[in-house]
Parts: sequence; C-alpha cells; structure tokens
Amino acid sequence: MKQQSTSHYDSLSLAFHWVTAVVVTIAFILGPGGFGRLMRQGIDPATRSDIVWHESLGILVLVLTVLRLIWVALRPATPQILMAGWMHVTSKLVHLLLWSLLLALPITAFLALGSEAHPLTLLGGVRIDKMPMIADSAIAKLADWGDVHAFLGDAIMWLAGLHAAAAIYHHVVLKDGVLSAMLPHKRSS
Repeated sequence: MKQQSTSHYDSLSLAFHWVTAVVVTIAFILGPGGFGRLMRQGIDPATRSDIVWHESLGILVLVLTVLRLIWVALRPATPQILMAGWMHVTSKLVHLLLWSLLLALPITAFLALGSEAHPLTLLGGVRIDKMPMIADSAIAKLADWGDVHAFLGDAIMWLAGLHAAAAIYHHVVLKDGVLSAMLPHKRSS
C-alpha cells in the first residue's frame, strides 16, 4: 500500500499522533501521586475520579498505540525530509523510545496493579479487582512496578517535550518542513 513520497503525513497518522499526545498529557496530569500509599490506606480507587480517568486513559493509550502500529505497517508513504545524517538517526532513536514508552507504560501499570493486588478501575463502573496471572507471576516480584511506571511516565513527558522542541527548532530555524508535515494541511483543489 506504500505510495510515492509526500510532504505531509496522511490524515489518520495525524489524528493518531495528536490524539495520543493529548491523551498521554492528560493521563500524566491526572496521574495520582502516591497511588500505592492511598490503596494501602484503604482508599477505594473507584471513589477517586483522577484514578478512574488516569486508568481509563491509560487503556486508551494502549489501544491507540496498537492501532497506530498496525497503521504504520499499512499507511501510505511518509514525508522524506532532507536533514543531516545524525539528525535522521536521532529522530529514529527518539521515535523508537517514544513507541517503547507508549507500550511500556500500560504494561507497567498492569504489573503494578496486579503485583500489589490493586483493582483496575475504569469509566462506566468497570472494575477488575484481581489480576491473579500477574500477581502469581515471577515478573511481578522483579521490581516495584508502581515506581517503574512513575519513572517511565516522567520519562515520556521529558522525551515528548524534547521531541516537540526539536520539531519547533526544525520549523523556526531550519525551515525544513518537519513540523509542517505533522500539522493539518489544506488540500489543493
């Protein structure tokens, strides 16, 4: 399905990118600080809207990421922008790290919830009280997955910030079309 080169990403790629960016940012903002402490104090996560929204948005991030990966394999050609070799390699590395974090964050959240016997609480009253496959697994005991999840949450925000700053640098200083390729554009008639 790959087609000839273009100067812009297709509409579905744009939608996936920007919706994911917004959802990750909101989930980060709503990320309940001291979640484990609250649960050990007997707080029911279903009574905390920040927890319910954070976990629901986390599931949405996972779904969006899987759908994006499928679309990446099928989508039309992506823009090919001329830049220095080191910039191209750095861009590939940053994108690989972002993709890895988009997958690792929901996984570490499941590991944290399952290993600490906390429920998964979602919008609409959906609740999974126990995740015995995770709680009984060897991987559950390898780390404090809540701490790992928090660290990765901070990491994705820092990396996304650097990603955005680089795009702005390309737009303002280099004027090479990197940022323009990821912005909505008017189709010529």
